[in-house]
Amino acid sequence: MKKIALLILLAAAARPAGAALQITVSGGETAARPIAVVPFGRPADVPTDLAEVIAADLARSGVFQPMAVAEMLEKPTDAAQVNYRNWRAVAVDNVVVGALRRGSRGELSVRFQLLDVLRGQQLSGFDVPVPDPRRLRPVGHQIADLIYEKLTGVPGYFNSQIAYVAATGPVKARVFQVVVADADGASPVTVATSREPLMSPSWSPDRRQLAYVGFERGRSAIYIHTLATGELRKFVNERGINGAPAWSPDGRQLALTLSFERNPDIYVMDVASGARRQLTQHFAIDTEPAWSPDGKQIAFTSDRGGQPQIYLVPSTGGEARRITFEGKQNLRPRFSPDGKSLALVNVDETGYRIGLLDFTTRELRLLSAGPLDESPSFAPNGAVVIYAAQGRQGAELATVTVDGRIRQRLSQPGDVREPAWSPLIR
Repeated sequence: MKKIALLILLAAAARPAGAALQITVSGGETAARPIAVVPFGRPADVPTDLAEVIAADLARSGVFQPMAVAEMLEKPTDAAQVNYRNWRAVAVDNVVVGALRRGSRGELSVRFQLLDVLRGQQLSGFDVPVPDPRRLRPVGHQIADLIYEKLTGVPGYFNSQIAYVAATGPVKARVFQVVVADADGASPVTVATSREPLMSPSWSPDRRQLAYVGFERGRSAIYIHTLATGELRKFVNERGINGAPAWSPDGRQLALTLSFERNPDIYVMDVASGARRQLTQHFAIDTEPAWSPDGKQIAFTSDRGGQPQIYLVPSTGGEARRITFEGKQNLRPRFSPDGKSLALVNVDETGYRIGLLDFTTRELRLLSAGPLDESPSFAPNGAVVIYAAQGRQGAELATVTVDGRIRQRLSQPGDVREPAWSPLIR
């Protein structure tokens, strides 16, 4: 068995948020691969069934269809107990078995094994420590990541997090919150609360900080929030617009929109020193910057052509070139982790929808149905896009796979917008 460490991000000086996001999944059932995640053995005082967490993660991916526990012919907790004939009879490709164990000093760890039913052999197995018995769900997410990567060859994304802005209360007495939750919407924690708007959360590459826009007496500022300590730094507070922060891939710079000199333009600022340089200089509105994964280019939204479209400019400066032409408008660009495509908001007669622009083919594919979809953000493995969509009670979060096959709704009371998917810390 291999041993593996678990990285857990704790938000000190924060507090649990309200209800977790409720998830519904649609699409993809016919192509999903059958898998059985057998209930893990566990001590009587451990309430969390890790198998439930793992199976739910794999099901939400749309790649796998976990077997119902009630249909399992046996419930082994170790590979030595598995009768492969039973699993072949129910046409399952892979089986996951495992158990939580206590060490001599009371510490918990999880041993799990991934089995190939057809070959009748183990594909992989790990011993995973449990640093905090009160936080077992991240351990389940990490195990789901390992299973997903072993069977697909693509890194999983279940042990990542999402940040979003939630607004509750009547219009004249709104309360705004920046919330951080697990990728499945569980364990939400409020990291910032304000009576004035909070906007545009953006993760640092090491997942330790969030940059976001806040208002004080109607004046905007960009803040950098260190999650582990609760430290809040007012990063920039010029007159006019201070908006749309985006971290560089190395975490040393922020691209952002400032309007203190003239019209809104894109600037790049050094996080440590605050030194800045102006990247665009145009009479139009330039906003919503996004870095390419290699740090060499920045995509942004500009109405310099008459309507908002997406442009690319070298991150060191130079001429900007337009890259979107389909539809009336294109907004809010976000690079895929591999840099091969761009998620965006496409606007035409049917409304606002999430699109995917392929840099190689120049094809723009629409992934969502609209009519008011906004703020796309890629999962760290590039397989899924999260965005905000109109729900029954206001805006709610939604996800779609990049092939458009699997869709999810993540809803809760109130208005939930501007999702940002965290990097994956391995």
